[in-house]
Amino acid sequence: MTANGDSETGRDANRPAAYWVQAAFVRLGVLPFLLVIAMIVFTLMSDHFLTGRNMLNVLRQSTYLMLVAMGQMFALLTGGFDLSVGTVLALTSVVGATAMAGAYAAMPDAAGLAILIGVLAGIAAGTAIGAVNGIGVAVFNVSPFMMSLGMASVGFGIALYMTGGVPVYGMPMQFGDTFGFGSLLGVPTPILVTAILVVILYMVTNWTRLGRYFYAVGGNIKAARLSGIDTKLTLFLAYVLCAAMAAVSGILLTARLDTGEANIGATMPLESIAACVIAGVSLRGGVGRLESVVLGALFIGLVQNGMNLARIESYLQTVVIGSLLILAVVVDQLRLRYMARLQD
Repeated sequence: MTANGDSETGRDANRPAAYWVQAAFVRLGVLPFLLVIAMIVFTLMSDHFLTGRNMLNVLRQSTYLMLVAMGQMFALLTGGFDLSVGTVLALTSVVGATAMAGAYAAMPDAAGLAILIGVLAGIAAGTAIGAVNGIGVAVFNVSPFMMSLGMASVGFGIALYMTGGVPVYGMPMQFGDTFGFGSLLGVPTPILVTAILVVILYMVTNWTRLGRYFYAVGGNIKAARLSGIDTKLTLFLAYVLCAAMAAVSGILLTARLDTGEANIGATMPLESIAACVIAGVSLRGGVGRLESVVLGALFIGLVQNGMNLARIESYLQTVVIGSLLILAVVVDQLRLRYMARLQD
């Protein structure tokens, strides 16, 4: 037994580096390689990139996308996707800011209550978009593409109608000071809120029946239905969770901007799907890990930060993000083919 173990160890030691690279690629996907490449490239392009202050800034700026991407993952797991997450951010921001400003004007001595009213109103408005998406997809079998695209237009129109395109002001200063720029024990509030939600969603995904149902429905909805899973409820909850996470992101972003904006979140659908796909979440459903999605969102934040430090124009940055999405899909398909060959 020892001899066999020694011989196996010897064979492992004699294997070329290319073998280990292929093994890591098959097991981990393309994301770790992209992270390493991004760190090296942007460190060479800017002396300010790989500093503790900038890394903390990247993490804080990435929290908004992390929240949306984690929600997007649930829609992708069930074999769909949500193109209305950007509108959810905008509607949450506008409704939350309007309700908060109105409550604060009526109760100037109760800033905490005004903040609570605004936060609840904003999250409820954003989550309502997800509920409508869920009903359309689960009950009426509308294509997720058409349903979420239609709701993106409806929600954006409502946000513009409420504001006339003008930012909403009048929120308590404590809101921005606490949720936008505040910190607890040296940890910025957005990072703390995101970390708590990451833990909760990790437990939901990996330790509950609902989490397993998401994977089952995305893997084979007919088999899931025959096994007794309420597929309609599972689909509905996937889109509600997706919108709820985007709504939380909208509240935190509103606190950061200190205004209610109807034009925020325009790039979130592309970036959230890109973060998930780069992280190995399958567009066909049933495959994906929450921790990888968090790293995928962090990667997008790293790339954007690095391009800003390198003074790359914002228009070209959208080209880079779109190209990374295409590259991730292509490389993931190559990975699946390679895995199939290994199994044969």
